Amino acid sequence: MILTHSIKIKASPEKIFNWFIGLKDSESYRAWHPNHVVMRWIKGEPFEEGSVVYFEEYLHGKMHKGKFICTKVVPNRLIEYKPPFPLSIFVPRNQFIIEPTDEGSCIFTATIKVRMGPLSRRLSRRQIEGVKRHMKEEGENLKAIMKKGRD
Repeated sequence: MILTHSIKIKASPEKIFNWFIGLKDSESYRAWHPNHVVMRWIKGEPFEEGSVVYFEEYLHGKMHKGKFICTKVVPNRLIEYKPPFPLSIFVPRNQFIIEPTDEGSCIFTATIKVRMGPLSRRLSRRQIEGVKRHMKEEGENLKAIMKKGRD
């Protein structure tokens, strides 16, 4: 199952990508979404291949703590990351994709690939809906941040 959310943002791919590179600490992480609590890079620089980030955030009303490893970065286009083993068995890939349009805007897409069977999906319906809502809010918040930077 792939969870995805796309939003059109009036900003260049470079501006969006550089904003992600600027996510260096908890303060900048919280500015993106009010349910974000803690973020710190424990290996490498923000969003470079091999870097590792620790995070804490609320999803569907519950605190989640974890780590992500950046697995692939294409500047101004793609950031791919996943949790470390063994969680990566169930969540093998997350992506932020930045696609330029002809109008000077971008389509920003967040995706999460989740491996779970029909019974697990049914039992986790509330959590899945909470993650989808969070992804949508992050996209909308990123759009507002980019707009605010233009004003």
